[in-house]
Amino acid sequence: MPRRKLDPLPSTAFHILLALAGGDKHGYGIMRDVAEDTDNKVRLGPGTLYGSIQTLLDAGYVEELDEQATPAGDERRRYYRLSRAGRAALKAEVERLSDLLRLAKAKKIVKRAHV
Repeated sequence: MPRRKLDPLPSTAFHILLALAGGDKHGYGIMRDVAEDTDNKVRLGPGTLYGSIQTLLDAGYVEELDEQATPAGDERRRYYRLSRAGRAALKAEVERLSDLLRLAKAKKIVKRAHV
Protein backbone atom coordinates (compact mmCIF):
# COMPACT_ATOMS: atom_id res chain seq x y z
CA MET A 1 0.00 0.00 0.00
CA PRO A 2 1.54 3.37 -0.93
CA ARG A 3 2.07 5.87 1.88
CA ARG A 4 -0.35 8.77 1.74
CA LYS A 5 1.08 12.28 1.83
CA LEU A 6 -0.76 13.18 5.04
CA ASP A 7 -0.43 9.88 6.91
CA PRO A 8 0.95 10.47 9.46
CA LEU A 9 0.11 14.14 9.56
CA PRO A 10 3.10 16.45 9.29
CA SER A 11 3.54 18.62 12.38
CA THR A 12 2.44 21.78 10.58
CA ALA A 13 -0.74 20.14 9.28
CA PHE A 14 -1.48 18.78 12.76
CA HIS A 15 -1.18 22.24 14.31
CA ILE A 16 -3.38 23.82 11.63
CA LEU A 17 -6.11 21.20 12.06
CA LEU A 18 -5.89 21.55 15.83
CA ALA A 19 -6.31 25.32 15.55
CA LEU A 20 -9.34 24.87 13.28
CA ALA A 21 -10.87 22.36 15.71
CA GLY A 22 -11.61 25.41 17.87
CA GLY A 23 -13.66 27.07 15.12
CA ASP A 24 -13.40 28.78 11.75
CA LYS A 25 -10.37 31.01 11.33
CA HIS A 26 -8.50 33.09 8.79
CA GLY A 27 -4.82 32.49 8.13
CA TYR A 28 -3.51 35.03 10.61
CA GLY A 29 -5.83 33.61 13.29
CA ILE A 30 -4.43 30.14 12.66
CA MET A 31 -0.85 31.46 12.90
CA ARG A 32 -1.67 33.25 16.15
CA ASP A 33 -3.43 30.21 17.68
CA VAL A 34 -0.56 27.85 16.83
CA ALA A 35 1.98 30.21 18.38
CA GLU A 36 -0.19 30.66 21.48
CA ASP A 37 -0.99 26.94 21.85
CA THR A 38 2.71 26.04 21.70
CA ASP A 39 4.05 28.89 23.86
CA ASN A 40 5.72 30.27 20.71
CA LYS A 41 7.68 27.05 20.14
CA VAL A 42 5.96 26.66 16.77
CA ARG A 43 5.60 29.77 14.63
CA LEU A 44 4.23 29.39 11.13
CA GLY A 45 5.32 31.82 8.47
CA PRO A 46 2.92 32.71 5.64
CA GLY A 47 4.64 30.45 3.08
CA THR A 48 4.54 27.41 5.33
CA LEU A 49 1.00 28.15 6.50
CA TYR A 50 -0.59 28.70 3.10
CA GLY A 51 1.33 25.86 1.45
CA SER A 52 0.08 23.51 4.16
CA ILE A 53 -3.45 24.88 3.94
CA GLN A 54 -3.44 24.21 0.19
CA THR A 55 -2.34 20.62 0.82
CA LEU A 56 -5.10 20.24 3.42
CA LEU A 57 -7.66 21.76 1.03
CA ASP A 58 -6.57 19.34 -1.72
CA ALA A 59 -6.92 16.40 0.70
CA GLY A 60 -10.40 17.53 1.75
CA TYR A 61 -9.36 18.07 5.38
CA VAL A 62 -10.07 21.79 5.30
CA GLU A 63 -12.76 23.80 3.53
CA GLU A 64 -12.49 27.41 2.45
CA LEU A 65 -15.58 29.37 3.41
CA ASP A 66 -17.32 31.38 0.74
CA GLU A 67 -17.63 35.15 1.08
CA GLN A 68 -21.18 34.90 2.40
CA ALA A 69 -20.00 32.88 5.40
CA THR A 70 -17.19 35.27 6.40
CA PRO A 71 -17.78 38.00 9.01
CA ALA A 72 -18.84 41.41 7.70
CA GLY A 73 -15.89 43.67 6.92
CA ASP A 74 -13.51 40.77 6.34
CA GLU A 75 -13.99 40.34 2.59
CA ARG A 76 -10.24 40.26 1.90
CA ARG A 77 -9.51 37.51 4.39
CA ARG A 78 -10.00 33.86 3.56
CA TYR A 79 -11.60 31.80 6.27
CA TYR A 80 -11.12 28.08 6.73
CA ARG A 81 -13.11 25.33 8.43
CA LEU A 82 -12.17 21.85 9.55
CA SER A 83 -14.05 19.29 7.43
CA ARG A 84 -15.47 16.00 8.67
CA ALA A 85 -12.52 14.20 7.02
CA GLY A 86 -10.12 16.65 8.66
CA ARG A 87 -11.63 16.01 12.08
CA ALA A 88 -11.28 12.24 11.51
CA ALA A 89 -7.64 12.66 10.41
CA LEU A 90 -6.91 14.82 13.46
CA LYS A 91 -8.51 12.27 15.77
CA ALA A 92 -6.51 9.44 14.17
CA GLU A 93 -3.27 11.41 14.59
CA VAL A 94 -4.04 12.15 18.24
CA GLU A 95 -4.64 8.44 18.82
CA ARG A 96 -1.38 7.57 17.03
CA LEU A 97 0.54 10.06 19.17
CA SER A 98 -1.16 8.74 22.32
CA ASP A 99 -0.04 5.22 21.42
CA LEU A 100 3.54 6.46 20.99
CA LEU A 101 3.41 8.21 24.35
CA ARG A 102 2.15 5.01 26.03
CA LEU A 103 5.05 3.12 24.45
CA ALA A 104 7.55 5.74 25.63
CA LYS A 105 6.13 5.49 29.15
CA ALA A 106 6.34 1.67 29.07
CA LYS A 107 10.02 1.94 28.11
CA LYS A 108 10.51 4.51 30.89
CA ILE A 109 11.55 7.23 28.48
CA VAL A 110 9.00 9.55 30.08
CA LYS A 111 7.36 9.13 33.45
CA ARG A 112 4.18 11.11 32.81
CA ALA A 113 2.56 13.30 30.22
CA HIS A 114 3.78 16.90 30.27
CA VAL A 115 0.70 19.10 30.32
